[in-house]
Amino acid sequence: MNLLRLYERYFARQIYAVFAFILFAVLSLFIFFDLLNELQDVGAGYTMLIAFAHVALQAPTRIYEMMPVAVLISAIYVCSQMASQSEYTILRVAGLDIRHALWSLIKLGIPLAIATFLVGEFIGPKAEEFAQKVRLQALGATVSSGFRTGVWVKDRAAGQEGGSEVTRFVNVGALAADQSMSNVKIYEFDSQYRLRTIRVAATGHYEGNQVWKLSGVTETTFIDLPPAPGNADALAPGFRAEQNNLATLPMHSELTPQILSVLLVRPERMSTIDLFQYVRHLRDNKQDTQRYEIAFWKKLIYPFTIFVMMALALPFAYLHARAGAVGIKVFGGIMLGLSFHLVNTLFSHVGLINTWPPIISALLPGALYLFLALGALRWVDRH
Repeated sequence: MNLLRLYERYFARQIYAVFAFILFAVLSLFIFFDLLNELQDVGAGYTMLIAFAHVALQAPTRIYEMMPVAVLISAIYVCSQMASQSEYTILRVAGLDIRHALWSLIKLGIPLAIATFLVGEFIGPKAEEFAQKVRLQALGATVSSGFRTGVWVKDRAAGQEGGSEVTRFVNVGALAADQSMSNVKIYEFDSQYRLRTIRVAATGHYEGNQVWKLSGVTETTFIDLPPAPGNADALAPGFRAEQNNLATLPMHSELTPQILSVLLVRPERMSTIDLFQYVRHLRDNKQDTQRYEIAFWKKLIYPFTIFVMMALALPFAYLHARAGAVGIKVFGGIMLGLSFHLVNTLFSHVGLINTWPPIISALLPGALYLFLALGALRWVDRH
């Protein structure tokens, strides 16, 4: 046991040091390419300093995305180094078997998995949202400016007299960086899906407690008319319209800035809490949730891929120097890590296209590489 603890401490120092170096190198590379991509927007309002701030704020998201790859490369490098210098052979002679070595790697991966979860859940999404706000404010743009008809959102609310629930379809022409809305159109239907009210507002600001303050409102209300006796004309109007102009109008709504923030951040870069709330909102409004459910399950499962990468690196410790140079093994680790990143992204799209259960789409990439790791460990144990 003393030997095992000594081995774990030595292994931890080696892996963590190499991991920090590799993560720094990969992050620097991504920051360089992201900064090059920002140069096309640099102008009068969007300065080089703002571009660098935008890229720097995206760094936590890049760290989160590349954590498993960096763990795999660092673990493979350390295992290959120990194999080439016969250090691992000495440990095996001293009684270190595959199960103890795998358990040691899993314990070393726990702090890295926790760090991955914290970055992906708290630091990354907030930094990403703030980065998009900085960019939009500098460019003077809005989130929905790329859509021809704005953004459509389904909403529900109680009736004005406390009656049955009404359904709204809200069209947001533009969402500013401060999460205020402009050019808002609201189509309100009753429980029988008959159009009752159309509201057009110049702007909308969130007041808290699920209340939006609409300004510059034009409200058109449709009121049913009693049928005329003996009138069987199907083309005769059965309603009349009343129009009012209001300076301000409060609107109770399930929509919140947190829900609308999905327009600022891609689902894959949102926190699990925000994804859960938005999925619940979509379900309540009977809308498709698969894309966001896949992102939700991927966020939950992603930190556990650290352990899969550790298990995938262990077989390289059993390949001696004559089986290949350390550089070749590290190159193989880089290819394995990149392939996992690509497969993980691919299965999200494949699952979405084929309408697979979201948890299956999220689990399959990690499960495939886990089986690959276990198969490799079984092979090196027999040979």
